[in-house]
Amino acid sequence: MSGSERPKTEARAWQRMLSGRRLDLLNPSPLDIELSDIAHGLARVARWNGQTNGDHAFSVAQHSLIVEAIFRRQNRCNPHECLMALLHDAPEYVIGDMISPFKAVVGGGYKSVEKRLEAAVHLRFGLPAATPATLKAKIKKADQVAAFFEATELAGFSHAEATKFFGAPRGITVDMLEIAPVPAVEAQKRFAERFAALESERGPLAAAV
Repeated sequence: MSGSERPKTEARAWQRMLSGRRLDLLNPSPLDIELSDIAHGLARVARWNGQTNGDHAFSVAQHSLIVEAIFRRQNRCNPHECLMALLHDAPEYVIGDMISPFKAVVGGGYKSVEKRLEAAVHLRFGLPAATPATLKAKIKKADQVAAFFEATELAGFSHAEATKFFGAPRGITVDMLEIAPVPAVEAQKRFAERFAALESERGPLAAAV
């Protein structure tokens, strides 16, 4: 072998988590999913690419809590459904929060990785691998309401501009939501506590997962 020839090595496709888990991004295993990693990661991923007002980034963890709260107000739901709402952006603890315009540019590859991660997260916590379409639409509706208030209260959008992109919210007002950005450690704590509360509501079967 000449000096210019080097053995080819496969590109690393896993990420080491603070829990010590090594998560394979191409074929994620539910056994490598830990709530502590999700809460820690989401609390440190900024929504809106960090372009929000306040002393702290508005994190995906805080966004997830708001979406779940809106979802509960808009629907008759059981704790399993609420947990899927809370975890609707869980893959972003690995892949980050990519703004919608860039997702459109990246296309299918991003979605494929996102779906595999979502399935692994759901299976880890005893949920269906894929969110049922009807439920997904309800969570998306809550997500759009959250996005409207985040846009107008934090990201500098006018009411008209936010309405154009996200629709006008009905039955929900900003005073119902805890939308002021909080420190990452606080967002992490709140996310983990809400997860634990929902797991307790789900009962022994969930606790055994």
